[in-house]
Amino acid sequence: MSQEIESKDIIVTYDTLFEILRNEKTKEDLQKLHDTFFHDATNYLNEKQNILNDNKDQKGLFESDEKEKTLHQIGNIKKILTDIYERREKKIINMAVNKSRYSSNIIDNSALLDEEKLFYEMIISLLDSQRDKILDKLLKGQHFTKPEQTETKEEFKPADEIPKEESTKLVRFLTAVPQFMGEDMLEYGPYEEEDVSKLPIEIADVLIKKERAEEIKEN
Repeated sequence: MSQEIESKDIIVTYDTLFEILRNEKTKEDLQKLHDTFFHDATNYLNEKQNILNDNKDQKGLFESDEKEKTLHQIGNIKKILTDIYERREKKIINMAVNKSRYSSNIIDNSALLDEEKLFYEMIISLLDSQRDKILDKLLKGQHFTKPEQTETKEEFKPADEIPKEESTKLVRFLTAVPQFMGEDMLEYGPYEEEDVSKLPIEIADVLIKKERAEEIKEN
């Protein structure tokens, strides 16, 4: 059924959302969705919200019943979308763990939507980095060394007082990148080709490594 949802240009409805959720619940693999799923789902939710807003001043009993019905449906739509997102999120994390552990090319990531690809790549990068820092040293009989920290209060700098240049990189985007969530749980983007932005070093390094952006050296 999920293949049918992907192959046809089906407008998002309550029934199609419920079917997508059912597939994500019952099937282990990440399910293929239409490339514009997030865009279409956003439009569908906005349409329902507009219906509610257009009728907010209506006083009749029929209009009141319709408003309650629409309000209830909006709540259900948000719950379904959240459930779809979180189930896909868990599957993507598991895919990234397997990719990092086994460096395997047999992991099928074709079901990733554009909005999910950078999230997947960032998790792999983080896991690879941790594996290099801890597991590889452990297997070589080397102790993990914590970064040196200054204990004197005079030299301690809270995160929000660290100069931005120390924790960010200025990059130019080489391709369009959809909105994504970083490791700091903040949303970034969307970005268009040739856009310039300062980003946290970890995010910038992933984008540069994937050839989606290039660093701009600041004088």
